[in-house]
This record gives sequence, C-alpha cells and structure tokens, in this order.
Amino acid sequence: MNINKNITNSIRKTFGQTLAQIGELNDKIIVMDADLACSTQTKIFKDKFPDRFFDCGIAEQDMIATAAGLASEGKTPFVASFAMFATGRTYDQIRNSVCYPEFNVKVIGTHGGITVGEDGATHQALEDIALMREIPHMTVIVPADCRECEEVIKYAALHSGPMYIRLARTNVPDIFDEHYHFNIYKAPILQEGNDISLFTNGETLSEALIAAEELKSEGINVEVVNVAVIKPIDVSTIIESAKKTRLVVTVENHSIIGGLGSAICEVLSGKYPTKVYRIGIHDEFGQSGEAKELLEYYGLDSKGLVKRLRTIYQKEKGQ
Repeated sequence: MNINKNITNSIRKTFGQTLAQIGELNDKIIVMDADLACSTQTKIFKDKFPDRFFDCGIAEQDMIATAAGLASEGKTPFVASFAMFATGRTYDQIRNSVCYPEFNVKVIGTHGGITVGEDGATHQALEDIALMREIPHMTVIVPADCRECEEVIKYAALHSGPMYIRLARTNVPDIFDEHYHFNIYKAPILQEGNDISLFTNGETLSEALIAAEELKSEGINVEVVNVAVIKPIDVSTIIESAKKTRLVVTVENHSIIGGLGSAICEVLSGKYPTKVYRIGIHDEFGQSGEAKELLEYYGLDSKGLVKRLRTIYQKEKGQ
C-alpha cells in the first residue's frame, strides 16, 4: 500500500463530523464532554444539536455516571475526553456503572499515546488499553485513519454495549479508501509476507506499512496485520499468520505491558507458542516533545521500525 505521510487529516474532526451525521438519524444519541469539546471535536455535534450535548466540566467521573443513567433510560451516550482522563480517572465508574450492567455507553478517548506531545507524561495515556480491555463486557477499538474512524463510530452507534474507542491527537495519513468496511471480528492483512508477522493499529499502522515497503526491497517480506479491534481479538488471523512466518512482532503507541502486545502473546501462548517481540513504550512514563520527535525517540516511526525489524529478522534467521 502506498502511504503518503505528507498528506494527513484530522481523525478527531472525522469523529466529530460522524457523530453529527449519525445524530441526524438517531435522536437517542447523546454526546457528553469534559470541558474539551474543541479538542475532542465534539463541538461539531454541539453546534448542530445543542439540546443533546452536555458539557460536564472537568468531572469525568460524574460524566460517566451520568452517561450510565442516560443509557439505563434507553439513550446512547457518547462520552469524550482525553484518553488519560476518560479511562484513568473513571475506571471505577466504567467498571461498576457501565460494564457490570452492560449499559450502552461509548467512551471515546482522544489524545492517546505519546503523540499527545508537548502536554507531557501526565496527559499521555500509555495504559488506557490495558485498563479497558481487562473489564468484562468492554469492546476496545483503535482506528488507524479517518475512514476507519468513521466506520467504527457508525458501528458503535448501531450496536449495543460498552465500547472504548481510542483516537490520536495527531493528523493521520489515509490508509483505507471508500470501499473499506469495518468488521469487528476480522483483523485485515494489509500486506502479505512470509518472513515476519507484524501486528499493529492506530497511528503506528501507517509507519509499519512504510517500513514493510522499504524492507521488501531488501528481501524481507513483512506481513502487516491491522488489529484495530483489540477486544474481541481475531484469534484465527493471528494464529494463521504466526504459523506462516514463525516470527511475530507487535508495534503499539502504548505500554508493552497490557496492550496489543500482551493480547497477542495471550492468544499465541495458548494456541501456538511463538516468540514475540513487542515494540512500544517500556515500563516508563512518556515525556514532553513534539509528536514526530517522540515517535522517533521511542522507535515507533518508520525509520526506527525498519532498523528494529531488520535486526530482529537477522537475529532470528541467523544472518
């Protein structure tokens, strides 16, 4: 796939626009925000449906509890805040007030991962996926581009149950075209390969695809799998790819503890034990810096991935 990193679009704006679109079709949709409507782009829905938008202020716990109450009365609340606050401050409310009774609340965490940038470690959610995927009844999805985000939000509006959807702060390049269709049960293989199985999602998907294209010229064929849905995870695709390459690498803008890498390891350890290299943030907090610089620092940009994947391949293949 040809990815142009110089042409990017706002995935947060797509989220806001999609909310406004589906709001026209479903008057049960309620949108709630924690004093961040401009940052999360829920402002687009607010401007169109002011009577169905609630700014809860800097009180995420109250926001989630209120959303649970609205869901108990048949509404479909979409609640948004920075991923750090949407999941970290509200864990108790999400677990006990939303997931335990299986209420139809959609939690949208924007500004996920280190690419929050200059806001620094306190705002960089590196543990949110781990927190959300461990809760029973919770679905966890990480869209990679605007088209996938649009499809995911539309899916969320139509299907009942708790969901956590993580979005990036940064603008992202287009990966999927108008023919893309989101399937919650399928992790699509975007590039076939027989040397390395690379599982990733979100912002790092485009970086992985660029890296895989470069390595192809060196004779290293990387299979790139988009695991946008971390829960429920596509077990069969993971196992089939691992059997093909016998060398698995995961890449995530998240801690390697509890996130995508851990989820892949859990699948393989029980079904097809395979060595797994996890690329992401190790047991540490993030730091302040420009998003591009931080991706490079943590080895999550395409150049860093080329280097890491080449080294892993040479080590495992004995070259």
